[in-house]
Amino acid sequence: MKQFIADKNRKLSKLALYNIEDLSFSAFMKALRKKDVKVNGKRVNEDITLSIGDKVEIFYVSTQVNKYEIVYKDQNVLVVNKYSGYTSESVYADLKKDYENAGFIHRLDRNTSGLMIFSLNSVAEQELLAGFKNRTFDKKYTTTVVGKMPKKEDVLTAYLVKDKINAQVKIFDRKVSESVLIKTGYKVLEENKETSKLEITLYTGKTHQIRAHLAHIGNPILGDGKYGDFEKNKKYNLTEQQLSATQLTLKFDKKSLLNYLDNKTFYIKG
Repeated sequence: MKQFIADKNRKLSKLALYNIEDLSFSAFMKALRKKDVKVNGKRVNEDITLSIGDKVEIFYVSTQVNKYEIVYKDQNVLVVNKYSGYTSESVYADLKKDYENAGFIHRLDRNTSGLMIFSLNSVAEQELLAGFKNRTFDKKYTTTVVGKMPKKEDVLTAYLVKDKINAQVKIFDRKVSESVLIKTGYKVLEENKETSKLEITLYTGKTHQIRAHLAHIGNPILGDGKYGDFEKNKKYNLTEQQLSATQLTLKFDKKSLLNYLDNKTFYIKG
């Protein structure tokens, strides 16, 4: 049995599949038919619309799913392509079943797919953590946004404030109380009448930075249910944000255990 609290006024099925990673649509519908779904303690057999604060309990048989694929592995590091729809923590938990010494290094948003790197020993863990902390690694993302960009290439600056109550962030053009400076670079790869495909470079790495920053300038990511354009998401039938971490370049000094990976770049198709 799994449970969650509704944080949006949405269909039961949409929130159930979003909040419970190993719940398939067919398993959800089976549970609904058998009245194995409770909303605020009452059994339901219809895909009702939930209200914020509703407590949902679902009784079902869990199914094993693949949450990632291995891109690269050696004695020190493991690089995977995380699939959209799964938290970084759950990917790590699955990975630990096969690599018990694996170390958790960095996160991607649940609905952001792409490259993640894990350490396989304590020395590599410290080297990788330092690389991300000091921003010596280069990370690039690929995304599709609504509309055309104001320039073909630019570095955007703004100020970000965390809204912990609503689990989101707010972007401002000027410095405000509790704000931090953010810098987001982009380059237009393709564009048509309604959308643009971009390569994103993160110069600062704050919560939801790419999603919120692009939405702030009027070019939200397609499929983004929090910062996006609901009508465009509906038109294109997208329920997951079109954002993927597609390139990771590692940099190490000559004394590092991982020096053999200096300037090594991992790619996946975006």
